[in-house]
Amino acid sequence: MAPDRVSLARLWALMATVFVDMMGFLMVMPVLPFYADRLGASPLLIGLMVSVFALAQLLMAPYLGKISDRKGRRPTLMFGISIAAVAFLLLALACSEWAMARISPGWLIALIFISRFVAGAGGATTGVVQAYVGDAIVPEERAKALGWISAATNAGVMIGPALGSLAAFGGPAVPGLVATALCLLNLLFVKRWLPESSSAEARAEAKQEQRESLGKRMLAVFRHPRRPVARLIWIYAVGMMAFMAMNAVLALFLQERFGITEKSFGLFYVFVGAISLVMRVILLGPAVRRFGEKGVMRIGLVSLAAGYALQALAPTIVTFCVAIMLIPIGTALLFPASSSLVSRFAMRHELGATMGVQQAYGGVARLVGPIWAGFTFQRFGSGAPFWISCALALATLVFASGLHTDAAPEARGPAPREPEAEPSPEPEAGTVA
Repeated sequence: MAPDRVSLARLWALMATVFVDMMGFLMVMPVLPFYADRLGASPLLIGLMVSVFALAQLLMAPYLGKISDRKGRRPTLMFGISIAAVAFLLLALACSEWAMARISPGWLIALIFISRFVAGAGGATTGVVQAYVGDAIVPEERAKALGWISAATNAGVMIGPALGSLAAFGGPAVPGLVATALCLLNLLFVKRWLPESSSAEARAEAKQEQRESLGKRMLAVFRHPRRPVARLIWIYAVGMMAFMAMNAVLALFLQERFGITEKSFGLFYVFVGAISLVMRVILLGPAVRRFGEKGVMRIGLVSLAAGYALQALAPTIVTFCVAIMLIPIGTALLFPASSSLVSRFAMRHELGATMGVQQAYGGVARLVGPIWAGFTFQRFGSGAPFWISCALALATLVFASGLHTDAAPEARGPAPREPEAEPSPEPEAGTVA
């Protein structure tokens, strides 16, 4: 079933929103370390400037998801974009020649930290975007739609840093100012073109029914990992941790094994990004129709496990390039399919909160993965993080085999409450092992 014209128009508007949003966020990344270094920040402090962004996303994602259930997806997205605009304006001030001449470096470094934390809080809307897709797109097309959304995000990731580098020619404050302008334009676009996706009935139901605290929701995923929603969140989070671990040491691995430098390393991101775009825009939809979301999720885990192992074993740069192709194939299958299944099982009035909890667990994975990857790279050798990521992907594949999607709602109405009992042990027909 193809999305109807109204749903397709909403999807295109949402894709434009996340594209501009991500482009603005990534604009400042290439120039931030250089400005921080000019202020005397140590490499550790510069690393923490990156981490504090992820920490803010981790803390805010569940709350913004819950707010979107009660107040609506559109106003929550507008709130996040507004907060991001303030953050980029603070960053532009901290990096300006005027501020550097009048304010001590210590205070400017503190201002950069504040701006990064505020930007992370404003950017913690991934769960809200996923909930919007859950509202607006029928279940059969949801994984494909989420793939399109992530493709738009990837396009922003590819273009944003290049735009930031170009903006830097205008002065140290210009990237932050351009990012602020992009946020304001995005705010106007959302107000004009992006309609609300959740119904007034669902928002009223959320205000009345959402009594469980976010802390209890987070804890329930940890305490009851075999329940359908919790199992899917764990699949998403562990898969994300393995992927981020590989990303964290990829440059060091290529430098040690093949002598790749920073001048040519960016080509790998272009290569991987192009494969990811093709997968998510063109091939994900047919794959879901052929194998189902559960089958696609499993194929993604197999592709990731094979990719990690083959990268560790690659004797030449050519064989490494072949091996790394399996990674964007795996992520393009695993993450949209698992998120789509979460949206199927989640109750309608808790969809935003549930997607926010998923993103919070994903945030923990993004923080933890690079840490243990760096440690194992240094302690056990360059191939160790890749083998551990392979083992995690295989363990997640086994864990995913216990998921049964028979009870997932197939209609766009209220989803049933998650059952307290364990899912039925009977095997699901028609899925790929």
